[in-house]
Amino acid sequence: MFAIPLFDDAPMRRPSVLVWLIIIACAAVFLWQLSLPPAAERDALISLGFVPARLFGYARLPPRLDHAPAWTTIFTSMFLHGGWLHIAGNMLYLWIFGNNVEDAMSRPRFLLFYLLCGVAAALAQGAAAPASTAPMIGASGAIAGVLGAYFVLHPRANVRVLLILVVFIRVINMPAVIVLGLWFLVQFVSIATAPSAGGDVALWAHAAGFLAGVVLIPFFRDRDVPLFGGPYSPAFAVLRPGNIEPRGVRRSGSVPDAGGTPWRRRGPWER
Repeated sequence: MFAIPLFDDAPMRRPSVLVWLIIIACAAVFLWQLSLPPAAERDALISLGFVPARLFGYARLPPRLDHAPAWTTIFTSMFLHGGWLHIAGNMLYLWIFGNNVEDAMSRPRFLLFYLLCGVAAALAQGAAAPASTAPMIGASGAIAGVLGAYFVLHPRANVRVLLILVVFIRVINMPAVIVLGLWFLVQFVSIATAPSAGGDVALWAHAAGFLAGVVLIPFFRDRDVPLFGGPYSPAFAVLRPGNIEPRGVRRSGSVPDAGGTPWRRRGPWER
């Protein structure tokens, strides 16, 4: 079974800016990676990716690759990705859930929040395997923090999810508490069953980033932004092909939530 989130229904007070800029930056860096010859790209990932053994003093890079202090790679690694599926999945989740998290605080605080979650994720992965020489790359840890924040801000908001089960294909509304709760549960179970700190996937980074977002969001949100918001549309509604909005939503306008706040459909395919 495949479950692909498409967009959510949580209301926003203003357009997103930093989420877009982060997506553009990650896309630009990824295109730069693709422009490199294979050997040069490998060297770039080693020198700019987060290598726990380098940060904790277990290993050193050869001089030709030692371009920056080890601590800076915690940040540079957040903009590198390992392939099309890696960056596409990360950017989709950032766009769906990041808009509302950015909307819940000032933009400078959102940038700090995003980076702090990424730092927490990297340090947790490093602590789990401090002698590892495998470079950790990707925005997954920081984005996991965004997911944790959304989990607290809008647990009862609905996420439009495309379910594919053999020939059964449906778009349904699923509460964010289920979508994100299952995501975190998968990370936790994978940590418990995976060898060597998660193998090729930075599972500790995912879990730690999510928990960092949960812990930090009450302090970073604007004072007038409530926690535990929603619902904004009927949960578990099955949406007909060609109509990705739940029954009763007006296409040409907005629909009030339980508190009277209007929301409009948004997401990567908004029109």
